[in-house]
Amino acid sequence: MTAAIDVAPVSLDGAATDPVIRQVVRSRLVAITDQMRLALQSVSGSPTVTEASDFFTGIYLPDGSFVTMGHQVTFEAPPVGSLIRHLLSNGTKLKDGDRIIGNDPFIGALHQNDVQMCAPLIVDGELLGWAGVMAHETDIGGMDFASWSPKATEVWQEGLRIPAVKLVDGGELREDVLEMILTASRLPAEVGLDIRAFIATLNVAAERLTELSHRYGKSTVLSVMHTMVDDAEALVRARLRELPDGVVHTRDFLEHDGKQNLLFVIDCVLTKRGDSLHFDFSGSSPQANGFVNSSRAGLAGGVAGAVIPTLGFGIPWNEGLLRPVEISAPDGLVCTAVPPAPVGSATVEAVWTVSNVVSAALNRLLLASPKYAHRAQAVSSGTMATFNLSGRDRHGKVFGLHLMDPLAGGFGAFADHDGQNAAGPINAPCPSIADVEVNEQKTPLFYHYRRLAPGTGGAGRRRGGLAAEVGITVSVPQAEALVMTHGAEVPNSVGLGGGLPGAVVSQRFRAAGERPRDLGPKPGSFPITPADLFEVTWQGGGGIGDPLDRDPADVLEDIHYGLVTPEEARETYGVVLSGDGGNGASVDASATIAARREQRAARLGVEPAAVTDPSAVTEAVPDDAVRLGDRLLLVRDEATGQFQVRTPEGVVLSSGSTRWREGAHRFALSLPPSVGATLHADLAVTGWACPRTGALLAVDVHLSDQEPFHDLDLDLAALGLASLAHTGTTAGDPR
Repeated sequence: MTAAIDVAPVSLDGAATDPVIRQVVRSRLVAITDQMRLALQSVSGSPTVTEASDFFTGIYLPDGSFVTMGHQVTFEAPPVGSLIRHLLSNGTKLKDGDRIIGNDPFIGALHQNDVQMCAPLIVDGELLGWAGVMAHETDIGGMDFASWSPKATEVWQEGLRIPAVKLVDGGELREDVLEMILTASRLPAEVGLDIRAFIATLNVAAERLTELSHRYGKSTVLSVMHTMVDDAEALVRARLRELPDGVVHTRDFLEHDGKQNLLFVIDCVLTKRGDSLHFDFSGSSPQANGFVNSSRAGLAGGVAGAVIPTLGFGIPWNEGLLRPVEISAPDGLVCTAVPPAPVGSATVEAVWTVSNVVSAALNRLLLASPKYAHRAQAVSSGTMATFNLSGRDRHGKVFGLHLMDPLAGGFGAFADHDGQNAAGPINAPCPSIADVEVNEQKTPLFYHYRRLAPGTGGAGRRRGGLAAEVGITVSVPQAEALVMTHGAEVPNSVGLGGGLPGAVVSQRFRAAGERPRDLGPKPGSFPITPADLFEVTWQGGGGIGDPLDRDPADVLEDIHYGLVTPEEARETYGVVLSGDGGNGASVDASATIAARREQRAARLGVEPAAVTDPSAVTEAVPDDAVRLGDRLLLVRDEATGQFQVRTPEGVVLSSGSTRWREGAHRFALSLPPSVGATLHADLAVTGWACPRTGALLAVDVHLSDQEPFHDLDLDLAALGLASLAHTGTTAGDPR
């Protein structure tokens, strides 16, 4: 695939074998990637880059496989590689000093705002690899400011699309190409500075890689690059072999395409066999008429955004982590849209939702692995509510802001500890947002408050992290706000093992002298003045385990810290306080026992049997059992030789398969007001409880006209007991 370049690739002959030298080179490659980050943030003037780190830097093999990446946005690892592979496949003639720019979602970008650049790293006339950089630009043209166009019906309305163009030709900047790009933007100075920052970033990579190659040899550097990817692949495949084989089915939803409040399905069937993963998205909705779609590049980014942080712990992050992954989906879905479908909000709509379902599927497998069960996590911050602001500042100069504060959503709970508050999504491993003062200095934005939002974390034995919330206005006579999200009517941050979802997004607007009004998911553009107030609360993380299993002392501590309200403690956790619920309150133990028993009875409709103490359930798992949930154990029945899914109290829910819902008690579950008050009309919530004790085993958010499905179908014959004889179902598509 290197025929498009008028230079020969570096040969691997003569590569150094000294392990010390190779480790030094490996470390230098990682350091160069970080130096690229420093260059980008030093030159850029955009808070999106300098404060919120919404960008990507990395080094690539000659074929476009990424070797290193920063810890910024994991969505963005594959797209630059797609740009490189496009150049390799279409016969583009490249030479030393070339810098290529692009942003076409139907080539490799996630959406048009994600401007990307790459550079062939040619050392002494031979191709060593590539360097890549990518960042979100606040405005790249289109019918609406910020290139988020709720009214768009086709991609041409959403801003300039750059397929793959030489911006720097042999070291010479093409001013005409740069002028063409900047003319399309409402913020040419900001975009122009970022593009020059991209060039500086690529120049740093080229200089450092040349220095490294001259010191240790080109063949050694390229050999180490290949080895880094191969090693990561070997490590993640070994990890996959430690997870059970089987099929996992997960589904998430996004509402409103900017025109109609339709509900769109992202459906994922994960088949895990040995050391490979196959993700099938064929059951997803057809592409939308509005701008919520993603291209196939976005689908790949969404999968990578969840796979890398979920399975890549302790492993260098590079293309090797994705080599065991196969993705299937026909063209024309909401996550594989084809032109001329609009895709302007892909990153925060379809791409983000893809990441949710992949995260949910992988964590079900982690939970079923004794070695990694403690790492199992509920879904984090299931959406990013977008707020863009534009207008003229006090000097009459055009300004624009893409607010990155929504990254402060709640982290999903882990099996062995609560989720972190305002820790953001898993696709941003090192999330950061600008200081309030920075945003107010750079734009005429004024904060009334920015704080944690009590009650937004998904309830469970382990609580999801709380989301943050803001109340903002402007300090100029008038500006234009552009507001949109999904997850205002869908609880995307779903829980695990009986944990409840985190709160939905709440967007409110209070015009001068009026009462606050709910904006819903896609209000679009509207004017805002200093007398108005826009308020938004983001999604908290999902919980793990039955909320009635949470230690009352933990609930009391949450109340004292303002994380949970006394009302939520009583209604959701069944914890009754003595006194007025203030800092001097304590848990009324006998009333709490009675309240929890009453709630379990309400689930069943009959008086429940006593439950096993939750600490006894979670602290130890029998050697001959596999945990499928907080109160679900997969065991082998000594009498029949079959696998059974049982509760800790010995209630058998299924035999011969892991489709345990067939033996559980089903009931309509009412979610807390912060989660269920604005639930989309096409959705329903079903709870599954132990038929004897009423302990909550799972929560399904599903289409109201469809039955919930079995989400886990493990291959029992591959669990290490191959001689087991059974007549039950085997792993297949659980749909």
